[in-house]
Amino acid sequence: MADDDLELDHLFAQARRQRPALPDDLAVRIQTDAEAVRLGRMKPAPQPGPALWDRLVRNLGGWQGLSGLVAASAAGVWIGFSAPAFLPDPADLLTTQETVFFVADLGYDTSFLETTE
Repeated sequence: MADDDLELDHLFAQARRQRPALPDDLAVRIQTDAEAVRLGRMKPAPQPGPALWDRLVRNLGGWQGLSGLVAASAAGVWIGFSAPAFLPDPADLLTTQETVFFVADLGYDTSFLETTE
């Protein structure tokens, strides 16, 4: 067992002393690849475009257009929650239940069914 370890150590030491030579074509390919990477890193980094918020503001007409949109939205919300008297109240529409009227609820008065010809 000890002889095998000594022989293996001897083979490793011999392998460390005898390094294989690098083929010329491989050395040229490594150098060209390294040069391409170096030149690629020298290019300026691409500048980032405008942020999403900036593009949205610009597409809505700038700050003037955006402020008009905000004012109209606020007015719509205000009118929606405090509706004038002639408009139905949306809060009541959400909370009330639909009432179904039957003809029997009108009592015995059937004059609305008679035609006036």
